[in-house]
Amino acid sequence: MEVGDPMRDGAFDRAVEAIVRLALAEDLGTGDVTTAATVPEGAKARGRVRAKQGGVLSGTLATLAVFRQVDAKLEAAPILEDGARLTQGAEVLRVRGAARSILTAERVALNFLQRLSGVATLAARFVEAVAGTGVRILDTRKTTPGMRLLEKAAVRHGGGVNHRMGLYDAILVKENHAAAAGGLAAAIGRALRAARRAGPPLEIVVEAHSLDDVGVISATDVDRVLLDNFTPEEITRAVEVLRCAGNPGPRRLAIEVSGGITLENVRRHALPGVDFISIGALTHSAPALDLCLDLEIEG
Repeated sequence: MEVGDPMRDGAFDRAVEAIVRLALAEDLGTGDVTTAATVPEGAKARGRVRAKQGGVLSGTLATLAVFRQVDAKLEAAPILEDGARLTQGAEVLRVRGAARSILTAERVALNFLQRLSGVATLAARFVEAVAGTGVRILDTRKTTPGMRLLEKAAVRHGGGVNHRMGLYDAILVKENHAAAAGGLAAAIGRALRAARRAGPPLEIVVEAHSLDDVGVISATDVDRVLLDNFTPEEITRAVEVLRCAGNPGPRRLAIEVSGGITLENVRRHALPGVDFISIGALTHSAPALDLCLDLEIEG
């Protein structure tokens, strides 16, 4: 197990519980005055969460945590697992218990489920758009503050792949790093020395903004080159430089493409030789998936 891996050392479960506590505190404040005023204290109910449109499910762990934190006596159980493909009308989750508790939890529970299912659904659409090319879809750090682990999990539920989780688990040399270091070559040299000193080896990714940058990067021992805002024609030329038999680099560099990628143009960028396409929109612009909770009072 890698030290500090948030997907393996229990940090994910802790993050879910902490995020849910904050979300409930934000919504509840001093209490749910509407429910307290209108719903009899002893009323019991059943709730069914269902999809109002097709998509990909994500966020059930957070949704269950909402019901549990509001009322530990609520009986909540998923019908479908995260990553499931949803059809319109599909039942996602059931909950049973105090009507007041279900109503108090409803909006926060749906907020998590709709937001994260929206991310998973958009990721799945990008994955489908490049099907058969061998290119993998990556997310970025352009996530909702506090929601990164959940949103990156949603990307995986949609079939995508996670980029670095944060600033701590990979080295990504960007344009401003190169400028501050005195040039791209100087920044790469510093990054390589730092990676050698690290405990577990750190992957080194270097951003290229021109074919000249690609030439500099190709002669080094970094792991990946990120072609930022390259046109399809420029990507093809960069692949030729990086894959040519005379490439002085000591090993094969993975190639990532990013910048201005949409569902309409992603396949044009999924060219032979490209390994990854990273897309910030997966997390910063995904529309929420429409889900609802139907409540039935038990007589």
